[in-house]
Amino acid sequence: MPRTRSVATVPALNRRTLLAATGAVSLTTGLGLALRPQAPAHATTAGQAPVADSLARSQGQAAAGRTVPATFAPYTRGTTLSSVATPRSGSTGYRRLGDGPGWKRVVRDELAAAKTGRADRRTALAAFVQLTDLHLVDAQHPLRPEFLRAQNKGAWRPQEALTVAGAVSLVERVNSLHGAPVTGSPLHFVMTTGDNTDNNSKTELEWFLKVMSGGRITPNSGDPRHYEGVQSSGLKGYWQPDAALRDVDKQLGFPRIQGFLAAAIRELRSPGLNVPWYSTVGNHDALLMGVYGARGDSYLTGFAVGGKKLMSLDPATGSALAKSIKNGTSPKGAVFHDLLRAHTRQMRSVTPDAKRAPFTPAEYIKAHLDPANTGPGPIGHGYSSANLSAGTQYYTFRIADDVIGVSLDTTDPGGHYEGSIGTAQLRWLEKTLRENADSYVVVFSHHTSKTMRNTQPDPAHPAEKRHGGQEVVALLAKYPNTLAWVNGHTHKNEIVPHAAAGNRSFWEISTASHVDFPQLARVIELVDNKDGTLSLFTTLIESSAPHATDFSDLTQTGLAALYRELSFNAPGARTDLAGTSRDRNTELILKKG
Repeated sequence: MPRTRSVATVPALNRRTLLAATGAVSLTTGLGLALRPQAPAHATTAGQAPVADSLARSQGQAAAGRTVPATFAPYTRGTTLSSVATPRSGSTGYRRLGDGPGWKRVVRDELAAAKTGRADRRTALAAFVQLTDLHLVDAQHPLRPEFLRAQNKGAWRPQEALTVAGAVSLVERVNSLHGAPVTGSPLHFVMTTGDNTDNNSKTELEWFLKVMSGGRITPNSGDPRHYEGVQSSGLKGYWQPDAALRDVDKQLGFPRIQGFLAAAIRELRSPGLNVPWYSTVGNHDALLMGVYGARGDSYLTGFAVGGKKLMSLDPATGSALAKSIKNGTSPKGAVFHDLLRAHTRQMRSVTPDAKRAPFTPAEYIKAHLDPANTGPGPIGHGYSSANLSAGTQYYTFRIADDVIGVSLDTTDPGGHYEGSIGTAQLRWLEKTLRENADSYVVVFSHHTSKTMRNTQPDPAHPAEKRHGGQEVVALLAKYPNTLAWVNGHTHKNEIVPHAAAGNRSFWEISTASHVDFPQLARVIELVDNKDGTLSLFTTLIESSAPHATDFSDLTQTGLAALYRELSFNAPGARTDLAGTSRDRNTELILKKG
């Protein structure tokens, strides 16, 4: 079975050394080199190989300015093992956050017994960070359905104007980590598992890529001078932070923060990640509003860049639209199209902006391939020119000597927020698992197995069958080299064991979003216990922003802290998204195949 290597000695400290540290990874790890160059549609092309050395050099330079410990060692600081944002007092109204006790690690042995002494024997295979559901929001976009707030609290959240500040703070947290918390292994890469953007908008895509790779970002669209969305509308149904108006949120204790909106659209800077990162596509990255496969609807695409915005809607009409979205009865957006046309007179004028246009799958890949967005690499962040040619958004990449990653595209182009994959992708997945039987496999996707129930036909391949989550589970369980399926979409921490005959079992790891409280990401470590078992350690992290907020602090850091606190207090927000203790910081044990 695969080779395993010890992390007993760890050289320091430039990026080239970090990528090669412990012998667990080769220099090419995280650089997107092809596993199978002859399978061009689904792996980074072999032609990218010569860039590995220059990328490693640039990564070493990026790391040179960072304070890194002389040796890597297990730690808890900066993770939810140490402390978690917790309400300070009171049980009703707007509640302030502060430092709370950390979450302990839980050993889960449903798939294999935990053997004594494994902590002294274990060797590291790989370590990486999962970000998911960043939902970078163009909060002024004409197609955003804030007017459905009464029917669906998730249609608009008080914190949405601060998504970019929050995401930058999360990048800062990842950059501050001293390797992996349990093994001390270097972090080999970051994977974002979809819904990187919120409304399939080019403005949001630009912000996402700069957050991840580094650069200056102005999270504003339309009028460059001021905010034009629902939070300056004077409508009582939304939090009006700058105004004295007694809106519905202030009635619940939300503060008045003068200067909030000006600060929210002010330029900020992301340092970019200091490790390689990869990208997986989600339904909000591929579909208008995350639900409509409406690229052929010229009215909706024109509305996105136009000068009108609907900010309020009567309850009966709103309920009918919300029901249509939930049930997927209008996957191409005809109901939404007709509603907007019928309410033209109720719309408000906003500044048109061509950058708000929806992006196509090809444009999504091209943006990732743009050298301006390479950051620490790899070029394309998993995607390649071969994906462009084939019209696909799934690929493989080498994580470590003995571990490969597989990124799936579970968004259904036919519409609706639940997912599926086509027959061609399912066959490719099986071929990939079969041909890499000598490597462990970690699968990444946006949707969970439980939320892959949408079999709308793909407009580009109407005769192709779509396959749901249980078929994917059955396929993964056939191959003993499958260790984990890592995903998001539900905005909730949940870890599910999948057992099959013999040693054919794996863990499904779903992580909470970074738009809804508790705003988390997850470090995942793969280790060989040298006793016939493997362990997957999962450790949740928050952004680097302080838990406590100061309403007068409208700096980039202050806004990131406020982002978290507003998400905690969002009216109607779910309170179960952190999951149970068994879904948070864990050791997940598997038998070796």
